[in-house]
Amino acid sequence: MIESPYRFIPRRMRLRPEQLARIRAIVSELAGPQAQVRLFGSRLDDSARGGDLDLFVELSRPVDEPALLMARIAGRVSRALDDRKVDVVLAAPNLAPLPIHEQARREGVLL
Repeated sequence: MIESPYRFIPRRMRLRPEQLARIRAIVSELAGPQAQVRLFGSRLDDSARGGDLDLFVELSRPVDEPALLMARIAGRVSRALDDRKVDVVLAAPNLAPLPIHEQARREGVLL
């Protein structure tokens, strides 16, 4: 485990601690400090190479423009990580639950 100012981060993410901290800061800035962000997908597989970044952002409050928020988070994180492709999945009380939400909660790592 790598100690970060946010949480203990497992080494298997194939991202540096400063990149993880930057992701968390961007999500907090755009979605609010109570937003939870999880990394899931291929970035958790040590045997994989490259790959996009899959982020699951969970909010405790309703969101008015979910597509816009997801696009803003994806764009800012992408720029912060040298234009790496970023996919954002969003969960909020006013959005329909999807199977990908449960998968991300189960397999993802909280940043």
